[in-house]
Amino acid sequence: MRLIIANKLYSSWSLRPWMLMTALGVAFDEEVIPLYQPDTAERIAKHSPAGRVPILIDGEATIWESLAIMEHLHERFPEHGVWPKGTTARAHARSIANEMHAGFGALRQACPMNLGKRMKPKPQSADVMANVARICELWKEARLNFANGGRFLFGDFTAADAMYAPIVTRLDTYQIAVDAPARAYMDAVLGHPAFTAWRIAALAEPWTVPHYEAGYEAAEIYHHVKT
Repeated sequence: MRLIIANKLYSSWSLRPWMLMTALGVAFDEEVIPLYQPDTAERIAKHSPAGRVPILIDGEATIWESLAIMEHLHERFPEHGVWPKGTTARAHARSIANEMHAGFGALRQACPMNLGKRMKPKPQSADVMANVARICELWKEARLNFANGGRFLFGDFTAADAMYAPIVTRLDTYQIAVDAPARAYMDAVLGHPAFTAWRIAALAEPWTVPHYEAGYEAAEIYHHVKT
């Protein structure tokens, strides 16, 4: 398998399947195509006419969308736990994953993923805070009903956690206040070995995207992963 991704410092959609595959022990090679370079569009188009990453190449199959990649992995490796066990849990996990996929545009637009800095907090719009409230409620409900004492939404790390991992980074990067249970879940995601590996690679990248940081002032710049 080969996974085509963009900058690890910024690409939230790339993080999702990469973290899932790494966490579940699915072997793959990766190719990073940095964003906003003169040849970015041309390089991505060689793999998919949709013009976006991530893209998973598995033999003759090319899958070019994050949730589709996750479903493909579920079919290929049913024993790996891409989705949680149990019909009800899987249905709930798919529902919240799809809500993430289609929603929370205010938060995603106002707070781009940026693993290289922690920003000074500032007031966010009502729409952003409504997104945050809904996300925290989703996390609380999933953990209450399905986690069975585990640290993640459905106990073990699954595709649902991978879908929300970039949201976790946003809340952390922009220092948006959440309640203690949400923060505990965030710490579990940020402390996962797969995320740590991603962040180490992200901080070693030479590329920056200045417009992703417009409107914010850095409180802290990360040059290495804290341990």
